[in-house]
Amino acid sequence: MDNSPADTFGKRYGEVLLVSQTPTGPQVAVFNTYPLNDCPQDAWSALNPQGLASENGVAAALLNGPRYWLMSEIVKTREDVGEKKTFGGIEMLQQATVQLSSMNPAPYSLNKVSRRTVFVFGAGRPVFELLDPQGQRWVMQSWSQTVDPTLSLSDLPELGARLQLPDGWNYRTSSLTSPLSIDTTIDDAHVTQDNLGNTYSLAPA
Repeated sequence: MDNSPADTFGKRYGEVLLVSQTPTGPQVAVFNTYPLNDCPQDAWSALNPQGLASENGVAAALLNGPRYWLMSEIVKTREDVGEKKTFGGIEMLQQATVQLSSMNPAPYSLNKVSRRTVFVFGAGRPVFELLDPQGQRWVMQSWSQTVDPTLSLSDLPELGARLQLPDGWNYRTSSLTSPLSIDTTIDDAHVTQDNLGNTYSLAPA
């Protein structure tokens, strides 16, 4: 599949996560550099999480990236364009809100994300999936260089050897013969991360 100008596959981005304590647990406002910029490395490296938390009046600020998208298209309704903020000279948009299970969620735990989007994975593209003991498919939406700064797309087919998978979980690689859409415009997305920080969305049954 060709990489068109609107194609998100392989596009680099970074996120600043602003964490607040609420009566129902930690809540995260997710600010993302996409589609404003590609998370310039010098400015990203200079960000100070403690300073960002203080400036924004939140319990904590976390840096999540650099990351790279694995879907071909992100469909988001225009009216859902989020608040714009600038962190250390990097412009970002609020793209989602996450209700965390704890302040430090363990790998392979479930988090619910309000993002009001459709992720479209294009035919002919590789997909990297976790299969849980219930037979559910979790499709990798982005790979991360937070834990391993050298991790690249070419590493993903053999990534299973590096994952500390819970009992009954499996990792696999396949190629799509038709597009796969994960529609979370109405319901919250169900999202998990592996022990290397790569993020997966629950695919429709």
